[in-house]
Amino acid sequence: MVQVSIAGSTGSVGTQALDVIAANRNQFELSAIFANSNIDLLADQANSFRPRVVGLGRKDLVSQLTGKLRYSPLVVAGDEALVAMAEAGDVVLNAVVGFAGLPVTLSTLELGKRLALANKESLVAAGDLVAKVRWSSGGEIVPVDSEHSAIHQALRSSFFSEIEVSKIVLTASGGPFRGKDREFLSKVTLQQALAHPTWSMGPKISIDSSTLMNKGLEVIEAHELFGVDFDKIEVVVHPQSIVHSIVEFTDGSALAQISGPDMRLPIGYALGYPSRLKQPFGALDWRESRLLEFEAPNIENFPALPLAYEAGRRGGGAPTWLSAANEVAVEAFLTERIGWTDIYKVVEASFESYEDIGLDVIDDVLQTDFEARRVTRSAIESL
Repeated sequence: MVQVSIAGSTGSVGTQALDVIAANRNQFELSAIFANSNIDLLADQANSFRPRVVGLGRKDLVSQLTGKLRYSPLVVAGDEALVAMAEAGDVVLNAVVGFAGLPVTLSTLELGKRLALANKESLVAAGDLVAKVRWSSGGEIVPVDSEHSAIHQALRSSFFSEIEVSKIVLTASGGPFRGKDREFLSKVTLQQALAHPTWSMGPKISIDSSTLMNKGLEVIEAHELFGVDFDKIEVVVHPQSIVHSIVEFTDGSALAQISGPDMRLPIGYALGYPSRLKQPFGALDWRESRLLEFEAPNIENFPALPLAYEAGRRGGGAPTWLSAANEVAVEAFLTERIGWTDIYKVVEASFESYEDIGLDVIDDVLQTDFEARRVTRSAIESL
């Protein structure tokens, strides 16, 4: 029985992970859950699955949470919660949104455990440090993002040497604004940006998908996960979201992972690896006629993508800065303080202030993140 801890259990990925566990109770047991502040849903989840550990980000809400629990788990809050979660599970699903997920990533890998990674920002912001911890401790990362899960599955499906990989192709749905002109984009509303055409995601990732910044961060994540040079990572728009990514080899052969757009499949794959679930998610009826389209992304209307490539190639603290600036800009859009097209303008203006530095220790990452947020907030105020 695999013991599973979920950080970010009340979010989109976290709730879908609980669906996977509920459908495969003979394979998984929930050992710990963690959320920042959504105590009502967290209590409901705890009462339903009865994990041994229930973690909460905000210490001031502990008494309210315990009052809602119908059993007596270990309730921990703050930094202690993250350590307890990592210790409780054989595999830890990091479904925390944004840079806040970095401590979960590091604490899990330091213990030499398997990390089911849905938090791309921690790998983007601190790739070098994560790699050091990962290799020194023997920890393992199995990606949960559908694109990186697809690559992981394609690479494990065949014996090959690294030099045989010609390129990695990350597919993108194109988001809700694929094919829209600049006049339309200048008038985008919050509701329109949140309405993703194929995936059910949280607000931050939905906005990132609409700007293609999500795909840009995934390019950096692919580089960190698989050690592939940026010149060998290509993005193509595939609006049906059925081909989740492709690995192309030097002889022209390509392997793709194909399924319906259901996040429970890559979640279950990461939790159960190297075994596959017996419960199918996203299975297709191959007798149905369907059209699969592929096209190049429009980088003129969605310039966040090339900016992410630039940050990735610069390395050091550049991806850290980009990720932090984007988080601040997206939050400003979600609270309707800036417009949709202002997201990129703010991030670009902030990124112009970045000066190349290395990230040798965690304090370097934290300082770069802090400074990027400060500069980005100033850029928002100057609009």
